[in-house]
Amino acid sequence: MHRRAWLKLSTCWLIAGCEKRHAAPAAAGTQRVVLYCAQDVEYIETIMNDFRQATGIRVDIKGDTEANKTVGLFESLRRERSQPRADVFWCNEPLLMHRLAKEKLLEPYRSPAAADFPDWTRPDDHAWQGFAARARIMIAQEALPKEERPQGLLDLAEPRWKDQAAMAKPFFGTTATHWACLYSHWGPEKTKDFGRKLKANVTLLAGNKDVARAVAAGRFKIGLTDTDDAIIEVQRGQPVEILYPDQNGMGTLFLPNAIALIKSGPNPEAGKQLIDYLLQPDIEKRLAEGPSAQIPLNPKVAAKLSIATPKTVASMKVDFGQAAEAWEAAQAMLRELFGA
Repeated sequence: MHRRAWLKLSTCWLIAGCEKRHAAPAAAGTQRVVLYCAQDVEYIETIMNDFRQATGIRVDIKGDTEANKTVGLFESLRRERSQPRADVFWCNEPLLMHRLAKEKLLEPYRSPAAADFPDWTRPDDHAWQGFAARARIMIAQEALPKEERPQGLLDLAEPRWKDQAAMAKPFFGTTATHWACLYSHWGPEKTKDFGRKLKANVTLLAGNKDVARAVAAGRFKIGLTDTDDAIIEVQRGQPVEILYPDQNGMGTLFLPNAIALIKSGPNPEAGKQLIDYLLQPDIEKRLAEGPSAQIPLNPKVAAKLSIATPKTVASMKVDFGQAAEAWEAAQAMLRELFGA
């Protein structure tokens, strides 16, 4: 998985712009900021180097393993609550941020760079700020006739998709977040019924990247994944298309990245500077026009986009706080249905 080559252990450190190895101690007088980051490291190394050039502050990055998705970083932050090592957490979905905020592990910060973002991209207390979204979509083989393609998620529960569909294991990452949002939106009974029927059809793969690649390779006709994984296969010229589900119903789920200051982190002022830098319009533009094709949420960002946005397709209306409250119940249901 060259694009998501997280280090084998979540305790490994990455120095932005350097080889992937344990961080060396900062030189005397050198400012630094520690970033726990669920975003793919190769997408942000150049950004971090530019931040250092602009501010003189070194960024030490701790990534996560592909198998654990963002959950490893989340658990690290919880374990370190009495002596935090991180200054900033860049999460690739918002629900874990809600959970960290509830545990009072985040320091609310009203970044001046966030002023133009819509109110829905952050909680009222400014504990975290959403930016650069992805969408939960279907990737389909081009050869699949349009009249046979599923129109929404519920279509995947139909018997005709048995052994023809793939999905990432729903215990981590955006797949787990998607199910929590469905649980919050549909309620437990409808969500469990959908999950029971879906289990009979789908093959579970390790991650969203694996799903996109498997459909591109012809192993499955359809798969549930994220736009950043699917667009890579499209750009490689693979015979696949991106489908935005439920356009005549609840809409497609868009999930923002989220950035937050860690409470009692060792370098709070440097952490604030990093957050301010990452929320600049130019960073969202770079993320949108880069390989991950992430969707700007600042309305002032003008970028060349290769995927749909909440402005161009129907989007699912989600209260991320309510979805976060549903997380544990949704996970219990998923483990009952799909096993741990």
